[in-house]
Amino acid sequence: MNFDSWKHIAFAYPAFFWLLLLIPVMIWWAYQGGRRFQGAVQMSSLQGLKGLPVSWKVRFRPLLLVLRIVAFAALVTALARPQTSNTSESIDSEGIDIVLSIDISGSMLAEDLRPNRMEAAKKTAMDFVDSRISDRIGLVIFSGESFTQCPITMDHGVLKQQLMQIRSGLLQDGTAIGMGLATAVDRLQGSKAKSKVIVLLTDGVNNTGLVDPLTALEIAKAYKIKVYTVGVGTIGKAPSPATMPDGSIQMQMVDVQIDEPLMKKIASETGGRYFRATDNTSLKNIYHEIDKLERSKVEITSYKRFTEHFFPLAMIALACLLLEVVLRYTLFRRLP
Repeated sequence: MNFDSWKHIAFAYPAFFWLLLLIPVMIWWAYQGGRRFQGAVQMSSLQGLKGLPVSWKVRFRPLLLVLRIVAFAALVTALARPQTSNTSESIDSEGIDIVLSIDISGSMLAEDLRPNRMEAAKKTAMDFVDSRISDRIGLVIFSGESFTQCPITMDHGVLKQQLMQIRSGLLQDGTAIGMGLATAVDRLQGSKAKSKVIVLLTDGVNNTGLVDPLTALEIAKAYKIKVYTVGVGTIGKAPSPATMPDGSIQMQMVDVQIDEPLMKKIASETGGRYFRATDNTSLKNIYHEIDKLERSKVEITSYKRFTEHFFPLAMIALACLLLEVVLRYTLFRRLP
């Protein structure tokens, strides 16, 4: 038996420990019985017996009672059924494959969200990734062209590193919504997942790219991919950095233009929804809403296996009883 397992022991029937209250009764009964077996001799004086040595049989006779008490305690503990348990879990997950398609055009540096649209989008996307523990997620970035920053993966640590590295200027400037959607669809077309989702985030109007957004929409519908679209930007004008002829950067108020009819069309025809994020809080709430709409089905079944430890205690009780009987009728045998 591995005695380390006793650190996590439990008892199936702990009520049997109340029987241990009989031990004081056993001690009292043994003491009273011993007095009954003692003979009595009347003597005028005990002065002559004071120097006589005490027999070792007299000294060790209480060992019989100790053995009986140990046997009784071990038997009671065995009846309480000491056991340890080992719990294992079987996880059945119907994961969702998700691609985040994020606009990184120059307009994403506008500061109507804090510190700007780009950093706010990255922060909320990373929080979203943390909430999707059982899903494979990929990352596509686009501006005037598109690029797969991270293929769909279960390694969310790597995905978050790639999210942190995206910035404006990595690709040719512009807003190619059709390219961003088409590349995201391409990442999911071979997926075997039960549900395939794209979260497409942009702050502008499609003005470039080799793939028309409506063409990309038809491709997404063909592969039964649901698209949630997010328009980022305040209503009206937003402060945006602009490079001056002398190379300096100045903030200018720029009109916020988002092709909401296109975004709504893409979302509705694929079974998704369109959201408008005008500040950091609304953007965070949008990702939270998408997270609730697209929940993975995860079933966790627990199996608990019990290991019984009463047998060694029963053997201890039997050994003590046998030893007590043998000693009682041999070394410690009483004469009639």
